[in-house]
Amino acid sequence: MSIRPFRDIKRRKTKKIKVGKVEVGGDAPISVQSMTNTLTTDIKKTIYQINELAEAGADIVRVSCPDQESSYAIKKIIKNIKVPLVADIHYHYKRAIEAADSGADCLRINPGNIGSKDRVKEIIKAAKENNCSLRIGVNAGSLDKKILEKYKEPCPEALVESALNNIKLIEDENFFNFKISVKSSDVFLATKAYRILSSKCNYPLHLGITEAGSLKSGSVKSSIGMGILLMEGIGDTIRVSLSENPIEEVKIGYEILKSLNLRHRGVNIISCPSCARQAFPVIDTVKILEQKLSHIKSPITISIIGCVVNGPGEAAQTQIGLTGGGQGNHMMYLSGVPHHKVASDKIIKEVVNLVEKKSKELINN
Repeated sequence: MSIRPFRDIKRRKTKKIKVGKVEVGGDAPISVQSMTNTLTTDIKKTIYQINELAEAGADIVRVSCPDQESSYAIKKIIKNIKVPLVADIHYHYKRAIEAADSGADCLRINPGNIGSKDRVKEIIKAAKENNCSLRIGVNAGSLDKKILEKYKEPCPEALVESALNNIKLIEDENFFNFKISVKSSDVFLATKAYRILSSKCNYPLHLGITEAGSLKSGSVKSSIGMGILLMEGIGDTIRVSLSENPIEEVKIGYEILKSLNLRHRGVNIISCPSCARQAFPVIDTVKILEQKLSHIKSPITISIIGCVVNGPGEAAQTQIGLTGGGQGNHMMYLSGVPHHKVASDKIIKEVVNLVEKKSKELINN
């Protein structure tokens, strides 16, 4: 039993599938995804961005395939990347077949705009032949016309019905290597749809608040929507959708998972908002540390607190802690215990050195 059971999240048990080499669902870690914003036909730029996303921590990356040239570009792209590639398909089912034949690890299809059942069956056939997984990507903005006629407008029940209809179609073709999403830009709609769907099937769920917006507002919406579901144990892979450099999507995704103790990567900084009691410039210090520690991949938690009100208590819960003290001398904590003092002008260098040392220890152990 956990020593802090109030922090425990019991994840919903789902079927485990594979997207390339990455496991999704079951007891697999919750994976973080993103999508390129380059032209897929610009192979050099697309490869560069995918590798940048992988370096930032993306487990899976998606590319758009709006035309035949984009689908065929996958063949060259996959030779120069190390993460599984998802082909994003809309409207023309032949793009999915071409992408599967070109080596895509997963096909994302939107049942609302792919067309007839026969076309979906052709996609499933191609996925089988190429050992390719699928994502049923239901979206509130592009629901099937018949479902929209029935429900009059996008609603949780409409998204779920679309998902369940396509689950049956795929299962009838004896194919089970797929995951599902029921996305909306409306947090209420999306969270309700995911809750209903999670009670009706055990396939892995891809979480997302689609078209969430800018870096600031989109991060907030995504954190609320996905955070609620993840705390309830719902969700096996996530994508934060932002109108921003996609690397930020990966960073925010990990911040959400770190906040819920579901997955850790890099430095987690606990810091105070600063006030008149601060003994050193907290805000500037944290900004600089975020930049200088961005290369660290080991999971390390540090606390940067400006005074002794909450400083010692927070430091007791972190691997490395700094608490502001008097006369320009501040206390460094290691593993929750007071260790040594550091002068104001040495804070950045000292914290960076301690974090890098801790990272090496974790890697070597």
